[in-house]
Amino acid sequence: MFENLSDKLDKAFHVLKGHGKITDVNVADTLKEVRRALLDADVNFKIAKDFTTRVRDKAIGENVLTTLQPGQLMVKLVKDELTELMGGDAAGINLSGNPTVILMSGLQGSGKTTFSGKLANFLKTKKNKKPLLVACDIYRPAAINQLHVVGGQIGVEVYSEEGNRNPVEIAQNAIKHAKANGFNVVIVDTAGRLAVDEEMMTEIANVHKAIQPQETLFVVDSMTGQDAVNTAKAFNDRLDFDGVILTKLDGDTRGGAAITIKSVVNKPIKFVGTGEKMEAIDVFYPNRMADRILGMGDVVSLVERAQEQYDEEEARKLQKKIAKNEFGFDDFLSQIQQVKKMGNMKDLVGMIPGAGKALKDVEIEDDAFKHIEAIIYSMTPKERSKPALLDAKRKMRVAKGSGTSIQQVNQLLKQFDQMSKMMKMMQSGGGKNLMRMMGGMKGMQQ
Repeated sequence: MFENLSDKLDKAFHVLKGHGKITDVNVADTLKEVRRALLDADVNFKIAKDFTTRVRDKAIGENVLTTLQPGQLMVKLVKDELTELMGGDAAGINLSGNPTVILMSGLQGSGKTTFSGKLANFLKTKKNKKPLLVACDIYRPAAINQLHVVGGQIGVEVYSEEGNRNPVEIAQNAIKHAKANGFNVVIVDTAGRLAVDEEMMTEIANVHKAIQPQETLFVVDSMTGQDAVNTAKAFNDRLDFDGVILTKLDGDTRGGAAITIKSVVNKPIKFVGTGEKMEAIDVFYPNRMADRILGMGDVVSLVERAQEQYDEEEARKLQKKIAKNEFGFDDFLSQIQQVKKMGNMKDLVGMIPGAGKALKDVEIEDDAFKHIEAIIYSMTPKERSKPALLDAKRKMRVAKGSGTSIQQVNQLLKQFDQMSKMMKMMQSGGGKNLMRMMGGMKGMQQ
């Protein structure tokens, strides 16, 4: 996500390297590259031009502090403008009403049905709500079945009416059902089309008028670039929706939609989809996204995801095991499972400052842990708790059982041993020893 834009912006800031002050000449060269980078990311030409003009007006004549380089100051100015362009502050979701009614709109193929499930799961697990999903897509083959499958995955009831071809009636009946059965959020999944047409717009406008939702959300595929922005404008003209959902932000997207959609429709991006799993939904924070675009990472989001998987009781047990030198591969496996729940690996690495740039050409697979898990699962319970038992003969058996090589088994054992020592040192507060060990590990491949 945004790798190409990040790379081009980084090159643009290099123009200012070595200068003591931002001047008309060097700022013009830098902003020319910034504008080119934005256009390559499928940002509308007028928006890109206005953006660089605002940055130039703020930058000209700025004295560079002794602790800053001109390039760093320009990064800050661009970051502030990017944050503002994408909405400034994070926008919350309106959960008033009893029940809260949320209407999902968008074109076919935008990921609307899947995201309806993700939103229901988010409200159920993070906001302690009892959501009801409503199947109002009466045209697309298997759309109703798809929503039932999604609902089954997350344990959320789905309301549908077989044979009823009137989406207004279905939505109204679903709200009655929700009131009668204690549901406090109703998420209505509507029909999409392959393109904006009058029939579609009239239908969704009728549903909107009949159910008076607290939130009307427009779901858009971020990989469609400026087409996404144009579609959003057409929907907003008819529905006056409350916010935008950007799906497939983990794909091969240039990011133009994420950057410019707020300035075109003047509606905030509320959530983004970052993967295929039902948990792959993030609240959209413009400042954090600007940090990631500029290669600064997103440590806050990374910590938040880690905290969501943090189990205090398990942490205490682990602490005791480390203190007694009883940390084994079963514990290591448990830690891996927690990391996997945090999201796909490429997205997590992108949140670490500088990591995206350092690993730009490295292909990070979502199942990056599969070889490690295979090796551990090929060990006996006794070997997992006491790795020292793994002699040459046992290693050979583990390698064959996991479909890996002896070298891979040895590498895992070596890394596990070093990690165990580090955890022991951190436990006992041996900071200096830990720093020395980390220095010795500098060249080791992770």
